[in-house]
Amino acid sequence: MLEPTREFILIYGDAFVDYIANDTTNTSFTKFLGGTTINVAAGISRIGAPSAIITVTGEDETSEFVRNELKNEGVNTNYAKIIPEKRVTSVEVHLTENHDRIFTNYQDEQPDIQVESSHLVDEAFEKASVFSFCSNTMFQETALETTKVAVKKAIEKDCLIAMDANIRPLRWESPQQCLDTISEFLPYVNVMKLADEELFFITESNSIEEGIAALAKYEITLLMITVGAEGTYVVFNGEMQHVPSIKIDCVDTTGAGDAFMSGILRSIHLDGLPKSMDEAYDYIYFSNQLGAMAATKAGAITAMPHLHEIESLIKHRL
Repeated sequence: MLEPTREFILIYGDAFVDYIANDTTNTSFTKFLGGTTINVAAGISRIGAPSAIITVTGEDETSEFVRNELKNEGVNTNYAKIIPEKRVTSVEVHLTENHDRIFTNYQDEQPDIQVESSHLVDEAFEKASVFSFCSNTMFQETALETTKVAVKKAIEKDCLIAMDANIRPLRWESPQQCLDTISEFLPYVNVMKLADEELFFITESNSIEEGIAALAKYEITLLMITVGAEGTYVVFNGEMQHVPSIKIDCVDTTGAGDAFMSGILRSIHLDGLPKSMDEAYDYIYFSNQLGAMAATKAGAITAMPHLHEIESLIKHRL
């Protein structure tokens, strides 16, 4: 394992409060800190790598809950912004009979209050090994501009760029707007994770092979297509392999993809981008197991594995 030359993995995105169904009847809910980027930042910290978050909260009780939870998770919030009027977005997460998640009923009282490009601090990017973001804030004009400036700063400071598509159609004015916006960022991405249905959406394809071929022009170093319980397809240097997951008794898939992404970013922070398909396979297999472990528990952040739970996996990674 290499000694990291940068201090942390830098994550940008919205904090959410998730109201997650207690069972598949979707009649009662429990409140959790959430949001994909928040989950990933906490997940990274839990498995022994440093993370920092760029986000915005307010001065109300819910925002205080978010900040306290992030502090408890060991996430660096030095680069987060407090704007008194901001209210954290909430979302209901319903469960299907197969325990897959459906996001419904978004409540965002101040969608125009976002991290602005002027809030971005150069120091954060100078200290970051990887800058990671997703698409689910970019439907908002200010957040989109901030994302563009952040990616530019990250490239200038020699950060790797990681993107989790994380497409939430309900948040966009139209599917075409979503597709066009995500496509703008693909030429700059070193690492990308998509679920299979997201691949089909952004490439307008009908198969994994067809979708991967459509993305080849972007020369993404490490491309990962997750397919739930079946594992992940990894593309490295133009070569594709399937990496299996492990069999589990699934309780809730809400945090699985975020746990997977946490594992990938941890590996890259500690060891850099994979240098061969064998190493890429190793990164993915490790992360598949984290995702599977998360799916055995309810919730998102609450389901993220802890360091002591994955010590045997880390020994394998060494």
